[in-house]
Amino acid sequence: MSFDPARLRHLAPFTRVLVAGVKGSTPRETGAEMLVFADHIQGTIGGGALEYSAIQEARAGRTGRQTIPLGPAMNQCCGGAVTLAYEAITPQDMAREFGALHARPLDGPAEMPLSVHRALARYRDRGQLPQLLIDGWLLEPVAPPALPLWIWGAGHVGRAIATTLAPFPDYAIRLADTDAERFPEVLPQGVTPLIAANPADLVPLAPPHAHHYVLTYSHALDLELCHRLLTHGFGHLGLIGSDTKWARFRNRLRDLGHSPEKIGQIQCPIGDPSLGKHPQAIAIGVAAGVLRQKTTIRSKPDSQDAREA
Repeated sequence: MSFDPARLRHLAPFTRVLVAGVKGSTPRETGAEMLVFADHIQGTIGGGALEYSAIQEARAGRTGRQTIPLGPAMNQCCGGAVTLAYEAITPQDMAREFGALHARPLDGPAEMPLSVHRALARYRDRGQLPQLLIDGWLLEPVAPPALPLWIWGAGHVGRAIATTLAPFPDYAIRLADTDAERFPEVLPQGVTPLIAANPADLVPLAPPHAHHYVLTYSHALDLELCHRLLTHGFGHLGLIGSDTKWARFRNRLRDLGHSPEKIGQIQCPIGDPSLGKHPQAIAIGVAAGVLRQKTTIRSKPDSQDAREA
């Protein structure tokens, strides 16, 4: 997990509960977060008694650090211990620019300790990520922009993929189709609908590094989308279909002037065929592939981005 200003600035105010450290067996890993609002929560730090207690503490105005031995304190059988960090975040806190590493005091001194200066220097010079909590200061990498993920077709499979991936903050999902009636009445939070009589006309709007999944109701539209996306460029392109459909598409795309090497960049079929053809099964396979593709490799931060934030 990382600090995601692009998402958080639209949600404040709230109390952010962060798993800042773990020992032994625990429900969630270091970096897991939960946002606590007056009437609801987003995210999870593991559920159960731990999460219930953290919600009550956050709503009571707690800030700073809390270390909880799960067995003695919560009667949980995990056997480990969790350190939670509570931060009350306001819109004013988010009305600023963030560098590549967000460092701020939690319950430590207001002046940055030498240990934190050194951690920032190691991150700046070698890209070495620091511990999350150092001498009362929190240090988190700032999340890169969400990966654009375009789903072409709001039918059963398109809806299932959008619903499965929507909870992940790493993706900016667009769901495209020909008519508003083809969309569900309520879209998952974070999914943006796109409507066009010919959705292929929307291809120029997609960033060249976007990931695409083509699964419309029309093979002709699927072919046109693949043709335009091969010309436009993409980070990943998946096409729903059988071996027979894919063989015909390869021939037609070749006739449209695309090289075998370019055509070979298209993944068909999508997902994991061993899971079956149910829309949710396809969505699970696609989501698993998307999560595997996600990389944490980032360019080396420069001194401007890595300064104390």
